[in-house]
Amino acid sequence: MSDAPLDLAVVGLGAAGASLAHRLAGTGARFAVWEAPASSAARTQERTWCTWGPGAGPDAGPGPFGPLVAARWSRLRVVAPGGAVLHLDLGGWRYRMLRSTDVERAVRARLAAAGVPLVEAVVDELVPAPGGVRVGVGGPLARAVLDTRPVPLPRAPGTTTLLQHFLGHRVRAARPVFDPGAVTLMDFRVPQPAGGVAFGYVLPTSEREALVEYTEFSAGLLTGAQYRERLDAWTERAGFGALEVLGTEHGVIPMTDASFPGSDVPGVVRFGAAAGAVRPSTGYAFSVLQRQADALAARVAAGAPPVPPRPHGRRHLLMDAVLLAGIASGRLDGAAVLWRLFERNPVQRVLGFLDGATGPADDVRLMASSPRVPMLGAVAELGRRRALRR
Repeated sequence: MSDAPLDLAVVGLGAAGASLAHRLAGTGARFAVWEAPASSAARTQERTWCTWGPGAGPDAGPGPFGPLVAARWSRLRVVAPGGAVLHLDLGGWRYRMLRSTDVERAVRARLAAAGVPLVEAVVDELVPAPGGVRVGVGGPLARAVLDTRPVPLPRAPGTTTLLQHFLGHRVRAARPVFDPGAVTLMDFRVPQPAGGVAFGYVLPTSEREALVEYTEFSAGLLTGAQYRERLDAWTERAGFGALEVLGTEHGVIPMTDASFPGSDVPGVVRFGAAAGAVRPSTGYAFSVLQRQADALAARVAAGAPPVPPRPHGRRHLLMDAVLLAGIASGRLDGAAVLWRLFERNPVQRVLGFLDGATGPADDVRLMASSPRVPMLGAVAELGRRRALRR
């Protein structure tokens, strides 16, 4: 790396950093990427990422990563607490799975081909300096930094914070038990936490192999033993029989209507979950990161400041705040609300809402299909909480 200042530095090669770096490699910008070494606790963990949308072809979506899609499905299942099942046909849409290892490998190859440096190092500090920001004390100078590292979860009076936390096992069954054509998006036949939601999730890749996951939205985390107990109890109830565990995924994703603060270092722009990319009511982020990365790369190519667009519209954020306040306070039965949305709406409308892609008319229809009295109680709860801010 020469002594001339970089146009940009990207810190982190998770979903946000990889999505952005892939686009920046085609802009002509002079930039470099920093990622923690494989031996570091700061290294981005292996993940399975899912998106959905129009297009059934082998290279369709998301963004430039369509060729990396490891599996795609044309049907979804949602299972009610009592066992009723919705079978949902996606029509011309597909639910898609990517593996973080495949995305990172492809992005690293693209960076290498473009001559973009990728520095394997933990970035402990971003230091303001004349002409920009130094990446690490005494490190290279960049005119601007896109920082995708995690930040402390914001908590403020009048806001609601839940955590989406999960344990997933990649498994092989002793007999054919999975439907490889359908994703079980939410199976609510698990004990529901007070002030939260819990469900099982199945991404089948064959009749005998799948990712099975226990997911919970709640204010507190479980112990490792509790996650395993709940996952095992659900897979047994689902009738999957003996399962050989091939691999494990676990994580914690913030779900909050609190605002994420910007960096206090001039020239540093936060991007990704650290800048509120995670959808507050659902925990989804991958699709919005693709939209933001497209817009951000276009700004860089045009010579504009590298500032990403808002990840979510104000209307969706208001709806999210109502749902979070209602679920956390117990005014809304989260499992019942989610089941009812899928039961009473076209599946594309619900998935569009989960992705932040619905318009006002669809949002009105979604809210009209929700249980009216509990939803009014959730609105009142949000008003009460926001009054605390004044």
